[in-house]
Amino acid sequence: MEVENFIKVLSILEQEFPKWNAPVVSLMAKRDKRTPYQILISTIISLRTRDEVTAEVSERLFRLADNPYDMLKLSEKHISEAIYPAGFYKNKAKVIKEISRKLVDQYEGEVPDNIDELLKLKGVGRKTANLVIALGYNKPAICVDTHVHRISNRLGFVKTKTPEETELQLREKVPKKYWNRINDLFVAFGQTICKPISPFCSKCPVKDLCEKIEVHRSR
Repeated sequence: MEVENFIKVLSILEQEFPKWNAPVVSLMAKRDKRTPYQILISTIISLRTRDEVTAEVSERLFRLADNPYDMLKLSEKHISEAIYPAGFYKNKAKVIKEISRKLVDQYEGEVPDNIDELLKLKGVGRKTANLVIALGYNKPAICVDTHVHRISNRLGFVKTKTPEETELQLREKVPKKYWNRINDLFVAFGQTICKPISPFCSKCPVKDLCEKIEVHRSR
């Protein structure tokens, strides 16, 4: 797939996007005007956790503490109780506490606005770092999760084995002005139409552009 067609895919998905559920962290960031710190913490909570649970427990936690200084006043037990039943809630409570401590001690309570510094925070990988850059600071970033990785390969736009490789190829091939659209569009599309197994190709709005790489069965 050529870059021109990939951009055409983004345009078509953008028209269809209102029909689908937006990714929860993105939805909260835009609807509730979350700070970079809140976006970072909600993203940590969201890992292996259903969207509705992420939204509920994030709101509950932020009523107790919505900045690293106040978060440090809470015990790990208090944080874990607030974010239950998020997946691995006890471990995430520890990570949230450690991140908050590092932000206060080394960054004057501010969340870094560049990838390299964000990756120094415990529990923060490239996916999370890019999401914070895009949603928290409105800077160009490509957040690659399983949906973005799968769909970019399925379309035939990239040929990669890992999300990290996908991110690098997308950065090289896609103009920056489109970067921040990719995650929201592909996550919503992947959750509703372009599913991992047996995607709904019959009702896919971009089926005529897709090369259907590794699609062995569809609906």
